[in-house]
Amino acid sequence: MIEFAGYILFVIVSGYYLATNLQWYSYKIKRVLFNHTKPLWNIIYFVLPLVLYVVAQHLYNLGYLISIVYLIALYFWYKGLDKALVWTGRIKRFAVLLIVVALLLWFVFKCNLIFAPFVLAWIASMAIEKILFLGFKAKAKAKMQNAKDMIVIGITASYGKTSIKNFLAHILEGSFDTYATPRSVNTLGGVIKDINDDLPHDTQVYIVEMGARVKGDISDISTFVNPHYAVVGKIGPAHIEYFKTLKNISNTKLEILQSNRLQKSWIHESANAKADNNIDIFSIDESSVSSTLDSTSFVVDGVSYEAPILGDFHAINLTAAIKVAMHLGLSSETIQKRLSTLKATPHRLQRIDAGGKVILDDSFNGNIDGMLASFELASTHKGRKVVITPGLVEVDDELNIRVAKRANEVFDVVIVTGNLNEAIFEKYIDRSKLLKLANKADMQNMLIEHTKAGDLILFANDAPSFI
Repeated sequence: MIEFAGYILFVIVSGYYLATNLQWYSYKIKRVLFNHTKPLWNIIYFVLPLVLYVVAQHLYNLGYLISIVYLIALYFWYKGLDKALVWTGRIKRFAVLLIVVALLLWFVFKCNLIFAPFVLAWIASMAIEKILFLGFKAKAKAKMQNAKDMIVIGITASYGKTSIKNFLAHILEGSFDTYATPRSVNTLGGVIKDINDDLPHDTQVYIVEMGARVKGDISDISTFVNPHYAVVGKIGPAHIEYFKTLKNISNTKLEILQSNRLQKSWIHESANAKADNNIDIFSIDESSVSSTLDSTSFVVDGVSYEAPILGDFHAINLTAAIKVAMHLGLSSETIQKRLSTLKATPHRLQRIDAGGKVILDDSFNGNIDGMLASFELASTHKGRKVVITPGLVEVDDELNIRVAKRANEVFDVVIVTGNLNEAIFEKYIDRSKLLKLANKADMQNMLIEHTKAGDLILFANDAPSFI
């Protein structure tokens, strides 16, 4: 009996580790194996325990001791996470399958091969999720087809697609019944779920954010929702680790044009697309852009606009939103009125004043252009300046060297979180101003110790602990 208990405990504990990592990496086994930013975790918390369990069980019949030690070790690993497993329907189904398969192997087939439950449960899970997905997809398709008068606008970019979506939705809300995909929902599965669960039947304008990790991702979304209008914002080296080249990134973003009812599109010049009858290549007059710690002003087609949004890079995102709104019939006066009530997208250069300190929350902004722009904005502050950042993720070292050098120039205190880019920061940041935050749970104490009233504190990117 103790042998069985040890077997089931090991399956449950290792299953929790596997499920957590799969959820982090969009349920892609390949990404967990080959793109994990902390590959040593896979060895320490999965491979090594598995090997120790097999050896201990077959040589000494002590597998249950390994299971107990493994449970304790994984508990401390779990306590250090800031992005723990979310028990979604998919995770629950996988957990049930894993336990059922393990029980069947033990009692029916008299087999205690420890790796078999994971393989068989994953295969069964993939088959079930595929069947469920096809059903959800058909339901969403029917809902879209019934909304014959609804205008669909697709938005993608390397940087700023969520901001463009939010800006455009806010501008249009005064003139149309508008609905946009929530938060950063931008995958085909997420869009399908959003349509089925939350898209109101009386929506006049539906704004769909589209993201990609591999070629074909945006094509899948675009051919499904078939937008009437499309926006491609700034293209840059975001997720270059997966796409390898900027050309691949640009080509993937331009898959948004594959809609069979596309009427017009606005594409930023960085995408290197060619203008056509229904393709408008746009850019901004950088000399017209002025950004302070209170607002950003800029010019679009000869008209001056101002919005209480921080960061001159947002001029590109706001320009895209304005061009779409004008095409849909809104006047520049109406647009400016809506812009005056615009609020910052949460965690994207969002200003918070607290305790005499100016806090700039840019924790959801993880691209080179946005980060350097936030540094420039911070440089306008008259008092001490503090930045808290892990650097950039899924980019080459060259970009993080640029970040470290500029941070060293602008900030009085640089707090690096995590160890992904720690070596680069140690090389390019003055030792007198560099601090290391090993555990995010200690952040409050560190801020109390190293900041004071009058300081500006910038949270630049916020990679979870598994990064």
